[in-house]
Amino acid sequence: MTDTNIDADDVLVTAEDVAAAEVEAVQALAADAALGPIDYIVVEFPAGESRLTGEAAAELVALSAAGTIRVLDLVIVHKGEDGSIEVDEFEDHDDLGILGELEAGLAEVLAEQDLLDISAAMEPGSSAAVLVWENTWAAPFAVAVRRNGGQLIASGRIPTQAIIASMSNEGE
Repeated sequence: MTDTNIDADDVLVTAEDVAAAEVEAVQALAADAALGPIDYIVVEFPAGESRLTGEAAAELVALSAAGTIRVLDLVIVHKGEDGSIEVDEFEDHDDLGILGELEAGLAEVLAEQDLLDISAAMEPGSSAAVLVWENTWAAPFAVAVRRNGGQLIASGRIPTQAIIASMSNEGE
């Protein structure tokens, strides 16, 4: 094995050059990538209120199979009565049932801090399903907007209950 000493003056590419090239490459990829908008939801089940029948799991798998969405992450967070937190990640389970169809495509985008923030909003004794997905149906539109110089400056959700209430009030 040869011991090679490299003088800093002999280095043609600096760390700053590498970092700039990496940023440029990521920006180019993001500009051309066929990615749709990414969303997430957290659905809390208060202690003793969970009635999981598999109906929601079947609908989620159907949306994914149809290409409407791509599930990026799916975890269950349990908050103990004492405030302790336990996270169930799907790859930790052998029998996922119908959700097993989604497990191979999970990108696991949630960080530990994300889960801590979510658990802070949860009631003690509850469990929450955390779902992160890409709206693949919107990818062609999103790519076209980015290619034309557009950028997202606002986004939001209107709760279904608010729309129903608003429509009910209009009829009065």
